[in-house]
Amino acid sequence: MTARLRRALPAALAVLALLLLAYLVIHALVWREARERLAHPPAWPADVALVLGNRAYRDGRPNPCLTGRVDAAIALARAGLVRQLLFSGGADREDGRIEAEVMRQHAQDAGYAGDMLLESVSQSTRENLWLSRPLLEAAGAGRVIVVTEPYHLWRVRRLVQASGFDRRFEVQYAAAPTACWQRWGMAFRGALREPLAIVNNAANGYLH
Repeated sequence: MTARLRRALPAALAVLALLLLAYLVIHALVWREARERLAHPPAWPADVALVLGNRAYRDGRPNPCLTGRVDAAIALARAGLVRQLLFSGGADREDGRIEAEVMRQHAQDAGYAGDMLLESVSQSTRENLWLSRPLLEAAGAGRVIVVTEPYHLWRVRRLVQASGFDRRFEVQYAAAPTACWQRWGMAFRGALREPLAIVNNAANGYLH
């Protein structure tokens, strides 16, 4: 090892340690929000449940991380907490399937016969919110319950605030205890990637 490398190594290790610490802090914040939302489901009725998309298929079958979100929204409707469901998600990069259409089909297969709206273009959480807004306005919605997996909600809540979505609608959040969450919790691959998504969104100015 050269003298230059020996001098640079402590600084590189310090940077790596700081990055790891930042990752763990963000992960802890995401975990705390997830637990809080699971413990406190929506308490009052809303007009629409906005179900955020996820990868539509996994291992050749509908992704349980996605269908679990739909199941949570159906449970809200059957409990009388929402009167419509809005599924938001565009084409998967992996196989081209439309997430919103997969969610609608799953809801129909589950016996849900209520009103359903589709936003089938979005490619990110930020676009889920942005592109769903005109559909919610056209439906006359004033109160919305955003449905997604627990680990996703810390970032979703901040995107809602940063975009002004919560100034147009009264927003509640529902943490969907999907099969992915129940099996892996914060060790699930999506949850482990979430701090990186938060950093990416912050770097692009989408969060505050």
